Formats: sequence, structure tokens, C-alpha cells
Amino acid sequence: MATDYDAPRKNDDESESIEALKERVPDKSAAVIDEDPDNPGSFELQGADLSDLDLDVVVLPPQADEFTCVSCFLVKHRSQLDHETKLGPICMECAA
Repeated sequence: MATDYDAPRKNDDESESIEALKERVPDKSAAVIDEDPDNPGSFELQGADLSDLDLDVVVLPPQADEFTCVSCFLVKHRSQLDHETKLGPICMECAA
């Protein structure tokens, strides 16, 4: 059966009023998180105690086929090198 994609569509959602849609949207003031601007370390996630969690990150040195773009500061593969300036290499995304 062929479908006419240009024909107007009828949905049950069109019958809903604006008031009904507003009731479904969560109240932004209900999700206020207390934050102490003088002590940024006091920020706590709701329901999460991460105080005993240790995060280990392995940082690799720059590889021979990589460069760091001086515009976006991302490490890129040499195949993404657009050109070199006196400040350093520029990637294709930043050169565009």
C-alpha cells in the first residue's frame, strides 16, 4: 500500500490542551540544588555517595602519529592535520 507523506497527519495528541501539556512538564524550581558558592567541594549529588571511590586514570604520552591542535587543544591523528602555523599545528575542523 502506498503512503502519501504529504498528507496531513491526524494524531490523538493534537486534542490535548496547552494546560495539559504544561502539567506534564516538570517544575524547574522543584529541582533546585543547594550549592555553597564559597565552597565548591560541598556540591553533592542526590542519592550518590562517591566519597570512598578512587578514580585511576592512565595518561599516555603523545604518540608519534598525533599532534595537539593549538586552536581547540584536542589531540588529533596526523591525518587530521590541515596546516602548521608559527604557533603550532591546526586541525582540519579548526581550519574550516
